[in-house]
Amino acid sequence: MSKPELPRPTDAELAILRVLWERGPSIVREVTDVLQEERGTGYTTALKLLQIMTEKGLVQRDETSRAHAYE
Repeated sequence: MSKPELPRPTDAELAILRVLWERGPSIVREVTDVLQEERGTGYTTALKLLQIMTEKGLVQRDETSRAHAYE
């Protein structure tokens, strides 16, 4: 039985994944700081993309602390 494939990430999602691969688990503010310099991405945009990526199974969210970390 074959393993189900994850959806192909969009360019914006791929930019977030690159940040997470380089930095490791990060909160939204940390991801936004990098993306703001590179792409001009704001906090709410990064947050929404990370929420969508969590639903797609592209990232996981650690909800054990107040600031959720994504990896």
